Amino acid sequence: MADSTFFEKQLSEIVEEYDQAIKESQYDDGSDVITMSQAEGMQTRCLASIERLTSRGSVYYERASRILDYKSHAWYRLAGMVGIVRSLLFDLRKDYLKSLQEIVHADLFADFLEMAQHLLDRGYKDAAAVIAGSTLESHLRHLAGKVGLAVSSGGKPRKADSLNADLAKAGCYSKLDQKNVTAWLGLRNDAAHGNYAGYAESQVALLVSGIRDFLARTPA
Repeated sequence: MADSTFFEKQLSEIVEEYDQAIKESQYDDGSDVITMSQAEGMQTRCLASIERLTSRGSVYYERASRILDYKSHAWYRLAGMVGIVRSLLFDLRKDYLKSLQEIVHADLFADFLEMAQHLLDRGYKDAAAVIAGSTLESHLRHLAGKVGLAVSSGGKPRKADSLNADLAKAGCYSKLDQKNVTAWLGLRNDAAHGNYAGYAESQVALLVSGIRDFLARTPA
Protein backbone atom coordinates (compact mmCIF):
# COMPACT_ATOMS: atom_id res chain seq x y z
CA MET A 1 0.00 0.00 0.00
CA ALA A 2 1.10 3.52 -0.58
CA ASP A 3 1.68 6.00 2.20
CA SER A 4 -1.56 5.74 4.24
CA THR A 5 -1.54 9.49 5.02
CA PHE A 6 -1.93 10.26 1.30
CA PHE A 7 -5.02 8.06 0.98
CA GLU A 8 -6.44 9.01 4.36
CA LYS A 9 -6.48 12.66 3.25
CA GLN A 10 -8.37 11.79 0.05
CA LEU A 11 -10.99 9.73 1.85
CA SER A 12 -11.37 12.25 4.69
CA GLU A 13 -11.99 15.10 2.25
CA ILE A 14 -14.82 13.19 0.57
CA VAL A 15 -16.48 12.27 3.88
CA GLU A 16 -16.13 15.78 5.31
CA GLU A 17 -17.50 17.42 2.15
CA TYR A 18 -20.50 15.10 2.15
CA ASP A 19 -21.18 15.46 5.89
CA GLN A 20 -21.05 19.24 5.62
CA ALA A 21 -23.57 19.20 2.76
CA ILE A 22 -25.95 16.95 4.72
CA LYS A 23 -25.64 19.24 7.73
CA GLU A 24 -26.75 22.21 5.59
CA SER A 25 -29.55 20.27 3.86
CA GLN A 26 -33.22 20.12 4.75
CA TYR A 27 -33.35 16.53 3.49
CA ASP A 28 -31.58 13.35 4.48
CA ASP A 29 -30.12 12.86 1.01
CA GLY A 30 -28.78 16.42 0.60
CA SER A 31 -30.57 16.85 -2.72
CA ASP A 32 -31.34 20.51 -2.06
CA VAL A 33 -27.66 21.31 -1.48
CA ILE A 34 -25.86 18.87 -3.78
CA THR A 35 -26.75 19.18 -7.47
CA MET A 36 -27.11 16.08 -9.61
CA SER A 37 -23.84 16.80 -11.43
CA GLN A 38 -22.06 17.31 -8.10
CA ALA A 39 -23.51 14.03 -6.78
CA GLU A 40 -22.29 12.17 -9.85
CA GLY A 41 -18.89 13.83 -9.59
CA MET A 42 -18.56 12.81 -5.95
CA GLN A 43 -19.52 9.25 -6.88
CA THR A 44 -16.66 9.21 -9.39
CA ARG A 45 -14.23 10.54 -6.78
CA CYS A 46 -15.38 7.86 -4.35
CA LEU A 47 -14.85 5.09 -6.89
CA ALA A 48 -11.45 6.42 -7.96
CA SER A 49 -10.24 6.63 -4.36
CA ILE A 50 -11.51 3.13 -3.59
CA GLU A 51 -9.78 1.70 -6.65
CA ARG A 52 -6.48 3.48 -5.93
CA LEU A 53 -6.37 2.27 -2.35
CA THR A 54 -7.65 -1.28 -2.74
CA SER A 55 -7.97 -2.76 -6.26
CA ARG A 56 -10.73 -3.79 -8.62
CA GLY A 57 -10.85 -7.21 -7.01
CA SER A 58 -11.46 -5.91 -3.50
CA VAL A 59 -14.76 -6.22 -1.67
CA TYR A 60 -14.87 -2.42 -1.38
CA TYR A 61 -14.61 -1.92 -5.15
CA GLU A 62 -17.09 -4.71 -5.95
CA ARG A 63 -19.61 -3.26 -3.52
CA ALA A 64 -19.13 0.23 -4.97
CA SER A 65 -19.65 -1.08 -8.50
CA ARG A 66 -22.94 -2.70 -7.47
CA ILE A 67 -24.14 0.54 -5.90
CA LEU A 68 -23.41 2.44 -9.12
CA ASP A 69 -25.54 -0.09 -11.01
CA TYR A 70 -28.57 0.60 -8.82
CA LYS A 71 -31.60 1.99 -10.68
CA SER A 72 -32.05 4.82 -8.21
CA HIS A 73 -31.44 8.56 -8.00
CA ALA A 74 -27.93 9.99 -7.82
CA TRP A 75 -28.17 11.07 -4.18
CA TYR A 76 -29.11 7.57 -3.02
CA ARG A 77 -26.13 6.10 -4.86
CA LEU A 78 -23.89 8.84 -3.46
CA ALA A 79 -24.94 8.01 0.10
CA GLY A 80 -23.99 4.37 -0.51
CA MET A 81 -20.63 5.30 -2.04
CA VAL A 82 -19.76 7.62 0.84
CA GLY A 83 -20.72 4.81 3.21
CA ILE A 84 -18.09 2.59 1.59
CA VAL A 85 -15.51 5.38 1.70
CA ARG A 86 -16.31 5.87 5.38
CA SER A 87 -15.79 2.16 6.07
CA LEU A 88 -12.58 2.13 4.07
CA LEU A 89 -11.30 5.14 5.99
CA PHE A 90 -12.06 3.39 9.28
CA ASP A 91 -10.23 0.22 8.18
CA LEU A 92 -7.29 2.26 6.92
CA ARG A 93 -6.92 4.07 10.24
CA LYS A 94 -7.12 0.75 12.10
CA ASP A 95 -4.52 -0.83 9.77
CA TYR A 96 -6.98 -3.57 8.77
CA LEU A 97 -6.14 -3.40 5.06
CA LYS A 98 -2.97 -5.48 5.12
CA SER A 99 -3.66 -8.62 3.10
CA LEU A 100 -2.26 -12.13 3.43
CA GLN A 101 -0.44 -11.55 0.14
CA GLU A 102 1.24 -8.46 1.58
CA ILE A 103 2.31 -10.40 4.67
CA VAL A 104 3.78 -13.23 2.55
CA HIS A 105 5.66 -10.78 0.36
CA ALA A 106 6.96 -8.90 3.38
CA ASP A 107 8.25 -12.11 4.97
CA LEU A 108 9.87 -13.30 1.74
CA PHE A 109 11.56 -9.98 1.03
CA ALA A 110 12.71 -9.71 4.64
CA ASP A 111 14.47 -13.05 4.21
CA PHE A 112 16.30 -11.81 1.11
CA LEU A 113 17.35 -8.62 2.86
CA GLU A 114 18.60 -10.65 5.81
CA MET A 115 20.65 -12.66 3.34
CA ALA A 116 22.05 -9.43 1.88
CA GLN A 117 22.90 -8.18 5.37
CA HIS A 118 24.58 -11.49 6.21
CA LEU A 119 26.79 -11.25 3.12
CA LEU A 120 27.58 -7.60 3.82
CA ASP A 121 28.60 -8.40 7.39
CA ARG A 122 31.12 -10.87 5.99
CA GLY A 123 32.60 -8.43 3.52
CA TYR A 124 30.73 -9.48 0.36
CA LYS A 125 29.42 -6.02 -0.47
CA ASP A 126 28.91 -6.73 -4.18
CA ALA A 127 26.74 -9.82 -3.72
CA ALA A 128 24.80 -8.00 -1.00
CA ALA A 129 24.12 -5.09 -3.35
CA VAL A 130 22.85 -7.38 -6.11
CA ILE A 131 20.50 -9.30 -3.79
CA ALA A 132 19.12 -6.17 -2.11
CA GLY A 133 18.65 -4.41 -5.45
CA SER A 134 16.93 -7.41 -7.01
CA THR A 135 14.60 -7.58 -4.00
CA LEU A 136 13.72 -3.92 -4.56
CA GLU A 137 12.98 -4.50 -8.25
CA SER A 138 10.76 -7.48 -7.44
CA HIS A 139 8.90 -5.36 -4.92
CA LEU A 140 8.30 -2.63 -7.50
CA ARG A 141 6.78 -5.19 -9.85
CA HIS A 142 4.48 -6.56 -7.15
CA LEU A 143 3.48 -3.03 -6.17
CA ALA A 144 2.76 -2.08 -9.79
CA GLY A 145 0.59 -5.15 -10.25
CA LYS A 146 -1.27 -4.36 -7.05
CA VAL A 147 -2.31 -0.90 -8.26
CA GLY A 148 -3.05 -1.98 -11.84
CA LEU A 149 0.05 -0.67 -13.62
CA ALA A 150 1.46 -2.67 -16.54
CA VAL A 151 4.55 -4.66 -15.55
CA SER A 152 5.42 -5.65 -19.12
CA SER A 153 5.46 -4.00 -22.53
CA GLY A 154 5.59 -5.77 -25.86
CA GLY A 155 5.94 -9.09 -24.07
CA LYS A 156 9.00 -7.95 -22.15
CA PRO A 157 9.28 -6.88 -18.48
CA ARG A 158 9.30 -3.12 -18.06
CA LYS A 159 12.45 -1.55 -16.68
CA ALA A 160 12.47 -0.85 -12.97
CA ASP A 161 13.19 2.87 -13.51
CA SER A 162 10.04 3.17 -15.61
CA LEU A 163 7.95 1.39 -12.97
CA ASN A 164 9.45 3.66 -10.32
CA ALA A 165 8.36 6.78 -12.20
CA ASP A 166 4.83 5.49 -12.78
CA LEU A 167 4.40 4.34 -9.18
CA ALA A 168 5.39 7.75 -7.87
CA LYS A 169 3.11 9.45 -10.40
CA ALA A 170 0.24 7.24 -9.24
CA GLY A 171 0.79 8.40 -5.66
CA CYS A 172 2.04 5.04 -4.39
CA TYR A 173 4.93 6.84 -2.73
CA SER A 174 6.54 10.26 -2.55
CA LYS A 175 8.93 12.01 -4.93
CA LEU A 176 11.63 11.63 -2.29
CA ASP A 177 11.07 7.88 -2.26
CA GLN A 178 11.24 7.92 -6.06
CA LYS A 179 14.66 9.61 -5.96
CA ASN A 180 15.90 7.13 -3.37
CA VAL A 181 14.69 4.19 -5.45
CA THR A 182 16.47 5.63 -8.50
CA ALA A 183 19.72 5.85 -6.53
CA TRP A 184 19.32 2.31 -5.15
CA LEU A 185 18.67 0.90 -8.61
CA GLY A 186 21.76 2.71 -9.88
CA LEU A 187 23.92 1.10 -7.20
CA ARG A 188 22.41 -2.31 -7.96
CA ASN A 189 23.21 -1.85 -11.65
CA ASP A 190 26.82 -0.98 -10.83
CA ALA A 191 27.12 -4.19 -8.81
CA ALA A 192 25.40 -6.31 -11.44
CA HIS A 193 27.68 -5.00 -14.21
CA GLY A 194 30.92 -5.34 -12.31
CA ASN A 195 31.53 -1.69 -11.50
CA TYR A 196 32.59 -2.63 -7.99
CA ALA A 197 34.72 0.47 -7.49
CA GLY A 198 31.69 2.69 -8.08
CA TYR A 199 30.37 2.34 -4.55
CA ALA A 200 31.60 1.68 -1.02
CA GLU A 201 30.61 -0.89 1.59
CA SER A 202 29.02 1.87 3.67
CA GLN A 203 26.74 2.74 0.73
CA VAL A 204 25.61 -0.87 0.46
CA ALA A 205 24.78 -0.81 4.18
CA LEU A 206 22.60 2.26 3.56
CA LEU A 207 21.09 0.51 0.54
CA VAL A 208 19.98 -2.51 2.56
CA SER A 209 18.56 -0.47 5.45
CA GLY A 210 16.88 2.00 3.11
CA ILE A 211 15.20 -0.73 1.08
CA ARG A 212 14.07 -2.48 4.28
CA ASP A 213 12.38 0.73 5.47
CA PHE A 214 10.87 1.42 2.04
CA LEU A 215 9.35 -2.06 1.79
CA ALA A 216 7.85 -1.73 5.27
CA ARG A 217 6.15 1.54 4.31
CA THR A 218 4.89 0.38 0.89
CA PRO A 219 3.64 -3.21 1.27
CA ALA A 220 2.73 -5.09 -1.89
